[in-house]
Amino acid sequence: MKMMSKHPNVIVFFTDQQRFDTTGVHGNPLGLTPNFDRMAMEGTHVFNSYTCQPVCGPARSSLQTGKYATETGCYVNGIPLKAEEKTLAHHFREAGYHTGYIGKWHLAGQEPVPEAQRGGYQEWLGANVLEYASDAYDTVMYNGDNLPVKLPGYRVDAQTDAAIRYIDKHQEEPFFLFLSYLEPHHQNHTDNYPAPKGYEGRYSGSSFVPGDLASLGGTAHAHLGGYYGMVKRLDEALGRIFDALISLGLEEDTIVMFTSDHGCHFKTRNNEYKRSCHDSSIRVPTAFTGGRFRSGGRLQEMVSLVDLPPTLLDAAGIPVPASMQGRSLLPLLHGEREGWPEEVFVQISESQVGRAVRTQRWKYSVTAPAGNANVDAGSDVYVEEFLYDLQADPHELNNLVGVESFTSVAADLRERLIRRMQEAGEAPPTIQSAPIRRNSGARRVSVSELRKKL
Repeated sequence: MKMMSKHPNVIVFFTDQQRFDTTGVHGNPLGLTPNFDRMAMEGTHVFNSYTCQPVCGPARSSLQTGKYATETGCYVNGIPLKAEEKTLAHHFREAGYHTGYIGKWHLAGQEPVPEAQRGGYQEWLGANVLEYASDAYDTVMYNGDNLPVKLPGYRVDAQTDAAIRYIDKHQEEPFFLFLSYLEPHHQNHTDNYPAPKGYEGRYSGSSFVPGDLASLGGTAHAHLGGYYGMVKRLDEALGRIFDALISLGLEEDTIVMFTSDHGCHFKTRNNEYKRSCHDSSIRVPTAFTGGRFRSGGRLQEMVSLVDLPPTLLDAAGIPVPASMQGRSLLPLLHGEREGWPEEVFVQISESQVGRAVRTQRWKYSVTAPAGNANVDAGSDVYVEEFLYDLQADPHELNNLVGVESFTSVAADLRERLIRRMQEAGEAPPTIQSAPIRRNSGARRVSVSELRKKL
């Protein structure tokens, strides 16, 4: 086994559009994620992990910088990350790490990604929008010279092969590898979930359908087989990364973080797959292993995507810059919980301009009333949209917004939301209360209905 270096290697295993409940440690009975489950049980499982922006580009900007999307300026897809923004790559590189990026980027203004828009990563094999540059069995990415590289195999395997080559090449120096998969995101031009050959059939007609999907339908029954098949292959890829680390004697000297940018609601909450305040969109699987995360147990605190970058720097012994808006999880491993937020804050774009807070029990969200607000970073005025009691209604089927007996709960959450918006750098908005109704009937109050009544 190699001697422990001054700084541990760090690998980010990043999936796209993966629901938290695809994993065994979150109750999925299908055995899709034995490697993730082992990682979570032997390392540190972030049980309550939430994205801060349920759409690809904005979430990625937050994960690279530790800032909310309104601070990075990437509040909708298609806005390049500013050249002056310091990313994880810059911080690790300044600490003596070699940095590599493999996979989907979604933070540039063109394809292939110019070197100046790669966030400071030294070694590059990627595509800005991988879902358009490639297909399940047609993996094309671009190297450091922006030449197209066709990689053989199913796309997950092709990227994993490239990652193992990178690890082998840089095993003698501390490295930071960001491995960004497209799966289990849908293939845009066909609007399906192409699993490896033979995998979709394993899970089609599965007896396990999450409660929200069983109740609301959407495209889940058509797509879950492929989606689960993609998740299974991703977990096998995670196992291959661990195997490579073991074979090279790097397992004890490497931190691995697994997370995703957002979830997938299968067109049950709007007309696509994400961009909503519901847990199906915002709750993601997250775990760490290696280094100080060994035997860390299950963290029950509410954790945001913006907390992960400072956690990685802290775990590698690199000072966390004051510009990061998240906070390191390491104190939680030692039981130091004082001052940790009781809620996570979520910004929503493209489908709407929305804001939400999620506590252990409650979900509260607001939306901008202007018709074209989806192109704006924020709004001066919002209207209440959803209120859920997650203890009584974990699948978020009964919208309590405006119900008279819950107005005090809404008022408290409204104050929390405004405070969190200000902490994120936003101006305090006006939030208009929903019309009072005396019956908590299990129905969704539409935004258009709220606008008519306000």
